Amino acid sequence: MANELDGKRVAILATDGVEQVELVQPREAVEAAGADTELLSIKDGEIQAMNHDIDKADTFRVDRLVGDASVDEYDALLLPGGAVNPDKLRIDPSAVGFVRDFFGTGKPVGVICHGPWTLVEADVVRGRQITSWPSVRTDLRNAGAEVLDQEVVVDAGLVSSRWPDDLPAFCAKVVEEFAEGVHER
Repeated sequence: MANELDGKRVAILATDGVEQVELVQPREAVEAAGADTELLSIKDGEIQAMNHDIDKADTFRVDRLVGDASVDEYDALLLPGGAVNPDKLRIDPSAVGFVRDFFGTGKPVGVICHGPWTLVEADVVRGRQITSWPSVRTDLRNAGAEVLDQEVVVDAGLVSSRWPDDLPAFCAKVVEEFAEGVHER
């Protein structure tokens, strides 16, 4: 099915340091399923993506500042990783507030790699099952999450994966969960 996300709007929250493949592949997957995406950031202009947190990759045009966006405008949220990206997002009040408010709606969220750092700061992982890059797992446990080491973990619309090798499974599950819409917790 190539149209299971027709009419859905997906926010992608990222900034400089985002891992390119974790931004591009999920975005392509939801767009191929019919969704419209909007890249939100904490800065105007373009963001610098990276490969393996070290090598500069492409730049991506920001569609909108996250502080100017409302969770009501979107059906789902994607949080790509890269170590620098979520580290910058988790110290920005507008990004953290957007994530916290988004979780309050029950709408689905996809997060990969280091992306859960922003979830920890937003205090939305307590009592949830989740996975991440290994160095983020202690932070997740300390924030009250149950951490699993699996390719994809789904908990009431929260889809998480560990790293780029998990992207095929992550993208498929993100499309499925985003199509289901709001999840009760």
